[in-house]
Amino acid sequence: MIESKADLKEYLYRDYLASYLDHERPHIFGDEIMKYLIVLRKLEYWTNCGKGIIGKLFCLYYTFRHKHQNFRLHFIVYPNTCEKGLSLAHYGNILVHENAKIGENCRLCQEVTIGGNKGSREAATIGNNCFIGPGVKILGDITIADDVLIGANAVVVEDITEPGTTWGGIPARKISNKGSRIYLCPKLFNEQE
Repeated sequence: MIESKADLKEYLYRDYLASYLDHERPHIFGDEIMKYLIVLRKLEYWTNCGKGIIGKLFCLYYTFRHKHQNFRLHFIVYPNTCEKGLSLAHYGNILVHENAKIGENCRLCQEVTIGGNKGSREAATIGNNCFIGPGVKILGDITIADDVLIGANAVVVEDITEPGTTWGGIPARKISNKGSRIYLCPKLFNEQE
């Protein structure tokens, strides 16, 4: 969770790395996903740290921008649901429930839904270094371990407790013992070592 300007800088830096960008700022034309992540992170900062009238004004401003970007890019990622190193791979209908918790260095592809199940307001807790493939649905109050890869169009409705594994199918079941790291930006792990 972003609780200071230093945290904001760290989150934005890790999001740049996770998005495979080789330049410091998004280009004026293009880089729309990174622009979305900047607005999301600034909204998180002002929501968590904004005090007084100025803080509330900035919070309202970034709330408006975030909603506008949600409609334009077909993303709905609620503030304070994703840790640093978030990568949204492509445009197209990404939904992250407001009660979901996503760990560091996770990559979400298009058409991903992380939501409730059977009318519940609870959502998934996803570990660090996970790759969520295109069309994946993660439903309900479940837990997913670190370094897990979930293949395209899988439906996950039960806990995944084995780290470093690959899952796929409907409902999702274990496919192999290969993890997600080969699908994530290597610079994220070079920084940690």
